[in-house]
Amino acid sequence: MPTGEDDLATPPGGRAAAARHDALRRRARALLFAAAVLFGLSAVLARLATLRGMNGAQVTVVRFVLGLAFVTGLFAARPGTFRPRRRGLLATRGLFGGIAALVYFLAIERIPAGEATLINNTFPIWGVLLSLFLLDERPTIHLVIGLLLASAGVFLVLGGGGARLGLGWGELLAVVSAMTGGAAVTAIRALRATDDAPTIFFAFSVGALVVSIPFAIAPWPAAPHAWLAAAGVGVFAFGAQIFMTEAYGALSVAEAALWQQLTPIASYLWALLLGEGIGWKTLAGVLLGIAGIVYGSVLGHRPRHETSREAKLAEGIPAEEP
Repeated sequence: MPTGEDDLATPPGGRAAAARHDALRRRARALLFAAAVLFGLSAVLARLATLRGMNGAQVTVVRFVLGLAFVTGLFAARPGTFRPRRRGLLATRGLFGGIAALVYFLAIERIPAGEATLINNTFPIWGVLLSLFLLDERPTIHLVIGLLLASAGVFLVLGGGGARLGLGWGELLAVVSAMTGGAAVTAIRALRATDDAPTIFFAFSVGALVVSIPFAIAPWPAAPHAWLAAAGVGVFAFGAQIFMTEAYGALSVAEAALWQQLTPIASYLWALLLGEGIGWKTLAGVLLGIAGIVYGSVLGHRPRHETSREAKLAEGIPAEEP
């Protein structure tokens, strides 16, 4: 029987690995969608907590104290889950992730939240650049186009097409948050070849607490609503972070960053529950963002013969359930 072109492109014995790799990618996209929904909800709850008297560092401390409690409980319930292997890289993920989370809140204290979020959302650019040089991940032109479309949609959602960007300490802090966030997601991608999602989250939580506690010394509010909102941040952000970290085991930094553009869109849509209106520019931004994600996900993958190395790598990536 004649051999088809697809058979020539797929190395012998590679079909099963390629099929498993495709299944892992579909699962990763579903996890990132769920993470975006949860991250968006946690952002709204963080806003409520700050309106009730907590500062950003205090919300961060509550979030990661609860996160450490949850992940430690997971380690106790599933012995062997905590198995750090690349300790230096885990420390790097914790440090950069912690700085990114803290500096983002410090930026919000100085500039409007929409402007800070818009600048912080440039982290995929830094992540893609770092992954290009450190991980040799080269995004396709379709993936780049999809990321640009999704980013433009986020700009419309957050800025309503009329966001004004200045250059002060708040803006500089937001840029630092984006850069360190890009480094953090690059570290996650590298770690997922050897370390599981809960272990990586543990490192992130420790790093975030180390850098946040000194900024949380101010008097804490007594209002129960602030504590309830901050606790909600801890619960939903924990699930979102585990989902996101797990997803980076099967997707490149560029494609994962593309899906993470859903987070600010989800945050805005959750904010509608607080009575915020939605205009035509915001609606157009949501549709444009979704279109960019669909375009990049459908057309952004490389031909199967070019991803055979990734398929082999995927076989060695742990796929523990969060």
